[in-house]
Amino acid sequence: MNLFAGIDVGSLSTDCVIINEKEEILSYSITETGANSTESAEKSFEEALVRAAVQRDRVKRIVATGYGRISVPFADKKVTEISCHALGACKLFPDTRTVVDIGGQDSKVIRVGPGGKVLDFTMNDKCAAGTGRFLEVMAAKLKVPLNEMGTLSMGANGEVRISSVCTVFAESEVISLVAQNHPKEEIIRGIHRAIVNRVWSMVKTLGVKREVTMSGGVAKNQGVVAFLEEKLGHPVRVYKEPQIVGGLGAALHAKGL
Repeated sequence: MNLFAGIDVGSLSTDCVIINEKEEILSYSITETGANSTESAEKSFEEALVRAAVQRDRVKRIVATGYGRISVPFADKKVTEISCHALGACKLFPDTRTVVDIGGQDSKVIRVGPGGKVLDFTMNDKCAAGTGRFLEVMAAKLKVPLNEMGTLSMGANGEVRISSVCTVFAESEVISLVAQNHPKEEIIRGIHRAIVNRVWSMVKTLGVKREVTMSGGVAKNQGVVAFLEEKLGHPVRVYKEPQIVGGLGAALHAKGL
């Protein structure tokens, strides 16, 4: 049985997914992109091969996507991450009609049709506000682990409003709030609402069509997901490992070549 791989080279992580002819996920890997996109792509691919327990020559085709897709010389084709996230989300949740992808350095809202066809999209790639990088900066200032922010947010008794959507100004605002002895949980809750408000403006621009699937690393943050669901008024679909949605879409593209 032939195998196919998708490699999503993002600004913060590089993710590889290997599927078979039945479009079943055999393995995936998530590695830090670091300073060299080519090396991170190679590392992620090799790790996925090891986890699938297959040799490299078993993979018939490879498609690269994401921020650093041009840096994957061994890929058979490079495909935009917009189409890959749409295709991957619809494979995981076939009734998906809107994809909200919050990545490391940008965020996107994608309107999709049956089978993952991209109908329209909008994206923020000019500012780090409302992205994973924004959360990283805030976590560092608050001295809390990034992967604990969601839990802390959900346990807050109140909420502190973050008025700025600019990362630089929001950072100064958070420092001031800490100096005023506001509970970190309440500050984090305010940060999460600020992120969702930023993304919500994009959602409104494009329009919401159910069902909504969220992809990208920020989808692991239950506080952000909860606020987005509050805005939408209905649940958001999140795969157990939302970071691999783009890589899955790239693998599906590879199978279809």
